[in-house]
Amino acid sequence: MELTLKINADTSVSDLMISELLKLGYESFMEEEPDILKAYISTEQFQIDHIYRLLSNDLYRMVSFVQAEPLPDQNWNASWEASYEAVVINDRCRIRAPFHAKDPSFEFDLLIEPKMSFGTAHHETTAQMLQLLFDIPLAGKKVLDMGCGTAVLAILARKLGASEVVAIDNDPWAYRNASENILLNEEPDIIVEEGDAALLIGRVFDVIIANINRQILLHDMGSYATSLTEKGYLLLSGFYTEDLEMIQQEATHYNLKYVRHESKNNWVAAMFVK
Repeated sequence: MELTLKINADTSVSDLMISELLKLGYESFMEEEPDILKAYISTEQFQIDHIYRLLSNDLYRMVSFVQAEPLPDQNWNASWEASYEAVVINDRCRIRAPFHAKDPSFEFDLLIEPKMSFGTAHHETTAQMLQLLFDIPLAGKKVLDMGCGTAVLAILARKLGASEVVAIDNDPWAYRNASENILLNEEPDIIVEEGDAALLIGRVFDVIIANINRQILLHDMGSYATSLTEKGYLLLSGFYTEDLEMIQQEATHYNLKYVRHESKNNWVAAMFVK
């Protein structure tokens, strides 16, 4: 379901609204200028009464309901798959679709069937996260790819020598797609799970990758930090340049030190160490 709200107030109200919607099970958000917020939730979880009750709070008197409508299942990539081009990262890694011929000149030639999942390396966030993976020691490390989408980051981490890789996504389509892609790339040992940060309780990783969105990163930062080993790396993306300071401030609360970041077209991928 796509929920559309009109917010005639500053961004702090929008941030509060997103926080409340996350508690109700909404998974992703899109802010359209100048005052429209769109939020997405599975049809099974959507309840209009929850929205009316939330908007009755005086705190949200400047927020009004516009509409809520179902979005049909569809292959979001269908319109561009025919012109899909392979992506090259650091001259070492090539991300290709099934209809591209294998190129042995690349050290890593990854085969990714995108279907309905995010993570083809065409988007700046995925490409930058792939670049950051080349900058950290992965050999023998235990790696988590949180919000894995196609599992392209998990697959490269395994190819770079990670001893154990876990890929988690809360979307059933992504879970199935990731499971298919690890087999296409002959990495069946990658563990793919369907769920969210609740799956991290009691588990420890040397490297955690999370390419999701600002609100979920902020919401789950504590879970990432708890599951990260001392001197472990946390790679975050899915947010804009203007959000970096907010991400850094939240990270410091959990003893996560900012190291560096990549940015392109206002999208950021940042590296932290515990």
